Amino acid sequence: MIGKRNKNFTAGAVITAFMLAVIVMGLFWTPYDPNAMDGKAKMLSPCLAHLLGTDNFGRDILSRVIEGACATAIIAAATVAIGLTAGLIIGGLTGWYGGWVDEIVMRFNDAVAAFPSILLALVLIALMGGGKYNIILALGILFVPSFARIVRAEVARQKELDYVRSARLMGASDMRILFAHILPNIVPVLLPSVAIGLNNAVLAEASMSYLGVGVQPPDASLGRMLNEAQGYLLSAPWYALSAGVAIILLVLGFGLLSEGTGGGGDA
Repeated sequence: MIGKRNKNFTAGAVITAFMLAVIVMGLFWTPYDPNAMDGKAKMLSPCLAHLLGTDNFGRDILSRVIEGACATAIIAAATVAIGLTAGLIIGGLTGWYGGWVDEIVMRFNDAVAAFPSILLALVLIALMGGGKYNIILALGILFVPSFARIVRAEVARQKELDYVRSARLMGASDMRILFAHILPNIVPVLLPSVAIGLNNAVLAEASMSYLGVGVQPPDASLGRMLNEAQGYLLSAPWYALSAGVAIILLVLGFGLLSEGTGGGGDA
């Protein structure tokens, strides 16, 4: 089991490192302007000038895949950051103090978790409007309950341990014990949840963009590229294949990392 976990972690780290290298490169350079149209170069098959071919507007697919992967990764990271930060605060306080506030917050978390996340995201985006920033906020809100539940359970367990009792005897305040002692100790538990959260955030962003409510044109998005490519599956399969493989690599990398670090989260 440990050997398999190590292999998963290694494979996930390699795939994720490769995708991160592509994403970082894309922040500074792409072979072509991702939004530049060329009427004379529509639907070109992969060649030396365009390694992944061109789309129906003559835009370089490789450049758009790189930009789309950047957008997806940034949205996924921001989404998980919002969910994790709020989850740490809410889960930490409810796990430490308990009582009626804990019951109310956890029942609300259970109610949110009972609904399909994509459906709730669509409802929130319908209320707030589409676009990159609104999808980050909507998905971030949906990720809070899962992180809060994990943090609450760990804080409730850790607060009964000897090191916490010793800190209390030494006069440390509740907030100091919670944020300076307990939360750093639950980081190993959160790592698989963060990896799973990134995995789910990539899928959610791609789904939202595929439905047309995520990243708006002319900016590139892997999900929107899949939507645009579905009319050319037979005549230009490289169009859909390029965006699809990029999504698969992102999801596979984070998924293997989560298994390699323990796979204990449910974000």
